[in-house]
Amino acid sequence: MSKTHENDVRGIHHCSCPVCFREPDGTIAREHQAINRLVACIDERSQRLVAGFLARRYGHGGIALLARITGLDRNTIARGQRELDQADTPPAGRVRRPGAGRKRVEVRSPES
Repeated sequence: MSKTHENDVRGIHHCSCPVCFREPDGTIAREHQAINRLVACIDERSQRLVAGFLARRYGHGGIALLARITGLDRNTIARGQRELDQADTPPAGRVRRPGAGRKRVEVRSPES
């Protein structure tokens, strides 16, 4: 695995909710582990959308709960909820908006 790819791989987050601490083998803990396995293997946009959808399903306090379960920021989850409400889709084959993300190394420090 290349050095840059190793930095991109996100590990599986361990839920920090009180229920998972009390009953690490309980049904709720298993559900949280399944959510974290799913979130760990999808891209950034899909993470936002899935977390936003699940937070909405949990109802009041869902954003804070999903933030605790997944380790994602509350603003990220709220953004996912807003993106679910919007009808527009990103251009095919793109995760980020055009121009978003880091600049390429060749652009930042061109070799002479």
